[in-house]
Amino acid sequence: MPYYAFIAADLIAIAILVFGLYFPRHRRRDLIVAFLSINVGVMGVTYAMTNADISLGFGMGIFAVLSIIRLRSTEMDHAEIAYYFTAIALGLLGGFPALSASLSFTLMAVLLGVILVGDNPRLFPRSRQQQMVLDRAFTTEEDAANHLALLLGATINRVAIRRVDLLNESTMVDVRYTLPPAGAATYDAPVAAERPAASVRPAASERPLAMDVPAAEVAR
Repeated sequence: MPYYAFIAADLIAIAILVFGLYFPRHRRRDLIVAFLSINVGVMGVTYAMTNADISLGFGMGIFAVLSIIRLRSTEMDHAEIAYYFTAIALGLLGGFPALSASLSFTLMAVLLGVILVGDNPRLFPRSRQQQMVLDRAFTTEEDAANHLALLLGATINRVAIRRVDLLNESTMVDVRYTLPPAGAATYDAPVAAERPAASVRPAASERPLAMDVPAAEVAR
């Protein structure tokens, strides 16, 4: 099969990945050009290496240079890193015309299918994970989990204490929890003990005015 069929298949695959899956789900515009450029760049380098008369050591050196590029410009979560490496894998598959066309196109479809299912918002939609800083110092995960259950109104699946500051009374935790179904009753916090009502003094405008009136006038 001609090489431009592989190029066309790679461009279609990366377009589906970026514009059909990534951006509608994550809405991060600055990574669009990163995914597109890394995919086309890897495809071009791979195709050039397969058609040029170069040694295996030179080819390994090229990919070693690519591997030392570190993603330190902006923070990326694990899902975005998965998209990043999928873009690289699609470029590699599109850059090997000597590979069987049916095998190459099937692997591209499998990669897109994995992203489609694995990053689907409907997959475990009520599961959440986040790092939180609590305004209390907890030294056990059980106490932190009970407090988070009251705070989040959710089922706590796992709590990992990252840092405890006894001086400033704070705790950093990594919590994994599941939100209750829509309309379900949430975790109710215990009612605090009732304190005796404080005596309320009448406002100044409501108090009787004290007037120094001579006793004789009052008698009259």
